[in-house]
Amino acid sequence: MTDYDVVVIGAGIQGAAVAQAAAAGGYRTLVIEQYPEPARGTSSRSSKLIHGGLRYLETGQFSLVRECLRERRILLRNAPGLVKMQPFYLPVYRHTRRPAWKIAVGLSIYTLFSLRPFHWIGRWRWSELDGLVTEGLKTVFRYDDAQTDDARLTAAVLQSAESLGAEIRYNASFHAASETEGACRVEIETARGSVHLSTHALVNAAGPWVVEVASRISPMSGQPAVDLVRGTHIEIARPLRGGIYYVEAADGRAVFVMPWQGHTLIGTTETPYRGDPAAVKPLESEIDYLLAVYNRYFRAELTRGDVINAFAGLRVLPRSDGQSAFSRPRDTLIVGNRSGKARIVSLYGGKLTAHRATAEEVIERLKPVLPKRQVVADTRKLRLS
Repeated sequence: MTDYDVVVIGAGIQGAAVAQAAAAGGYRTLVIEQYPEPARGTSSRSSKLIHGGLRYLETGQFSLVRECLRERRILLRNAPGLVKMQPFYLPVYRHTRRPAWKIAVGLSIYTLFSLRPFHWIGRWRWSELDGLVTEGLKTVFRYDDAQTDDARLTAAVLQSAESLGAEIRYNASFHAASETEGACRVEIETARGSVHLSTHALVNAAGPWVVEVASRISPMSGQPAVDLVRGTHIEIARPLRGGIYYVEAADGRAVFVMPWQGHTLIGTTETPYRGDPAAVKPLESEIDYLLAVYNRYFRAELTRGDVINAFAGLRVLPRSDGQSAFSRPRDTLIVGNRSGKARIVSLYGGKLTAHRATAEEVIERLKPVLPKRQVVADTRKLRLS
């Protein structure tokens, strides 16, 4: 007899969601987390947005946008204390690379998917927009999306999994795993030494450690080529009252300027990263880049002294020699250890917004190797607090 039905490596948002989905399906579930708490990696260092991804329409990722907007509706219903709608302002200047008509077309498609209209903000209201620079400003669009506390949301999903019977082992590092006849053998390291477990299925949801973990699993063939991309944010001690601003950096990238706990959060960057994921930190050049974006669009001359906090997380993106990180697909890659009935799957990438849908797909993929259990809950209806 196996110890568990599903063992999940990683207590970030994706691992927490897989644990919730597995426990909701009645499966005996264990989460292994190397840190003493959840969301210590990228799941606490994101842009903290629950959104469809307006810019993904430009690269034809329509299914991802639809999925995220559907999941946004579910989160607004299930986690009203954690996910809040916010007005988003999208200013269009003479120097903006995307013309107003093209942005309006994108927003029209976004409206069809989200069922929430967008608006033009009249010139008489531009003075209300947190000191937004109006020289060269041609028009301002407003639409609605949502914001969350990513670390709190991850903890809430994990708490939901625990309430359904999932177990969590913190300060436990994954060492190795192998598939045997009808099960997986898993070895983890704890303060008390090595622990050996058996499980029907294993899910590698290790975030930026996903490649390292996959290399210790046998068999685990056909893994995709991916890159780690650093996303840095800075926080300044200025309140932002109008909402969230979606502006274009000098290099054409989109940057968010957001209210955050009485201050302003600015991000993000996309810089290739090689090294230990635990050692990731903001580059000085990235901080300067984000300050320049803010100073370009708001009536301010911020310097390093105005930055009260800076943090960096890592995205896992498909490798592409000729495509910038900004333009690469954001779909989650769910990769099994065999083409047929996979007993081991790894998650590469993943959207904060779509965590529940991703987890649902993972469990559906694993069902052929899992024992029959009585479903105990529907994750589409589970409240989070």
